[in-house]
Amino acid sequence: MLTLFFFMTMFNKNTWIDFIHDLQNRICTALEACDGSATFVEDLWERPEGGGGKTRVISNGAVFEKGGVNTSIVHGMVSDVMRKQLQIEGHSWFACGLSLVIHPKNPFVPTTHANWRYFELYDAAGNICDCWFGGGADLTPYYLDREDAMHFHGTLKKALDPFDKALYPVLKKQCDHYFNNTHRGFEMRGIGGVFYDHVKPDVAFQQALPDTKLSLDSLFAFQQANGNCFTDAYIPIVEKHKHKPYTAENKYWQEIRRGRYVEFNLIHDRGTIFGLKTNGRTESILMSLPPTVRFDYNYQPAENSPEALLLDACQYPKDWA
Repeated sequence: MLTLFFFMTMFNKNTWIDFIHDLQNRICTALEACDGSATFVEDLWERPEGGGGKTRVISNGAVFEKGGVNTSIVHGMVSDVMRKQLQIEGHSWFACGLSLVIHPKNPFVPTTHANWRYFELYDAAGNICDCWFGGGADLTPYYLDREDAMHFHGTLKKALDPFDKALYPVLKKQCDHYFNNTHRGFEMRGIGGVFYDHVKPDVAFQQALPDTKLSLDSLFAFQQANGNCFTDAYIPIVEKHKHKPYTAENKYWQEIRRGRYVEFNLIHDRGTIFGLKTNGRTESILMSLPPTVRFDYNYQPAENSPEALLLDACQYPKDWA
């Protein structure tokens, strides 16, 4: 049934590839302009089992200490490991997406992460037997600025609302619970954003949204809206804080919180797990890790300090929008 549907729609995987590469160019251009000093270095790579990608890294800039905006187009056979770890069934697969992580130098500028991806699963005859979209964007500040939180979440909500106003509250809640170091109880790595996965055409968007069903073309437009709003959500926050003075103590706290970022990415992140389980390019996968971190034993910020305020926001999700 899905095979016939794909012939009838305007969307195909090449349309998605073109969009992802264009989005990569636009985001890199905006970030370079914001930094004003460093530029992205591109590393083209190939995956022996099929496909490859464009890893673009910025480092030691005036604003961005380390960051990457990467695209990948990969394909291969469904392995036993994938069936077990990723719980998928099929003969072969295709995946394409953009993933970015930006680690600023100034502790008052938040780290950010985003990705938008598309996956196809094929039967032995090469017919599409399943497909889905996933993605989202989130913000990881080291010092809480409520106006920044409202701006970031509000921009994401504005992009989602034309598709269904019920989407943002659900996808925001999913983000709060996904980007969460569950091994520490409930401690989010930041103040969230939106997150969604396994969103299929003409199927209920999520269990919590049984009446929200989008066609394949509408889901493509949905992904475009999410990707296109990223620079509007993030760049104004960077511009607001990038020249703010900071102390060694501010930098110390930034590195403590970066340690939590590392914990999540190495223990819980599905994208990291998928990349490593499918023999992805390790350098590109681990590009998301910050350049310097601290793992102090049982570090606790002073009560009622700005650092404690940030930690409170990470432990008790707020309705920022």
